[in-house]
Amino acid sequence: MGDVEEFVSIRPTLFGVAYRMLGSVADAEDVLQEAYLRWQDVDRSEVRSAEAFLTTVVIRLSLDELRSARARREKYVGPWLPEPLLVDESDPAAARELADTLSMAFLVLLETLSPLERAAFLLREVFGYDYDEIAGMLDKQPAACRQLVARSKRHVEERRQRYDADRKRGVELAHTFLAATLSGDLDGMLAMLAEDATLWTDGGGVVKAARRPIIGARKAARFLIAVTPNVPPTASIHDAVVNGQPGLLVVDNGTAHLTISFDVLDDRIVGIRVVSNPEKLRSVPTP
Repeated sequence: MGDVEEFVSIRPTLFGVAYRMLGSVADAEDVLQEAYLRWQDVDRSEVRSAEAFLTTVVIRLSLDELRSARARREKYVGPWLPEPLLVDESDPAAARELADTLSMAFLVLLETLSPLERAAFLLREVFGYDYDEIAGMLDKQPAACRQLVARSKRHVEERRQRYDADRKRGVELAHTFLAATLSGDLDGMLAMLAEDATLWTDGGGVVKAARRPIIGARKAARFLIAVTPNVPPTASIHDAVVNGQPGLLVVDNGTAHLTISFDVLDDRIVGIRVVSNPEKLRSVPTP
């Protein structure tokens, strides 16, 4: 296998690491580009495992980027959400398997970890590396990596929310909720929302959005009804699997206008995450 082919075969895993580390498709692609350049320059006789070498490069580049990104996010206008990633459902089983660690809720939760905790947690709990391998990647002792993983795992499990895995039902709820929103049917929307449902809208200060999460079914529903007229009349709405969750993609003039993902629990929508910041939609493919 040639150098390019070997990199391409490992690329999906490398992207998965970088995207979960950074919550940004664009930044993950930049990291992979730099990793490829380093792969071209390395002496192959010194590489025992291409995957281990490249994962180490990607995780270290991601750590550097994450440290600078966290400073930028402290100044971010309004709620920060990851760049939407549309999941390919040509393999539904694989999509379901990935959904739990790709969801926006999970990626936002990872933001509460330190960069090293985030890296150690992902390498161990998502990608299954052993502690000796993680120690080499992070330039730490295995015992220190165990502590990082234990601390981050405890933090994540205490705050992690599980959602319904019935994708078909999730899509049905998304469709019905959309129809109620477009028609201004407040009662219809409330029938599908959990009482403590939360709405996050990420406009990044670039487009109009709520500056804080909106908590409560009635407040969230009224907000959505109020802003629906802002959707361009020329826009089209498409089903989408957004970060592994049932969702919608709004397209106007051939570009993504916004994405919506729904968190569903016990046949009710408990969370709605809207990304309308155009800077986060550049990588979103459109039908």
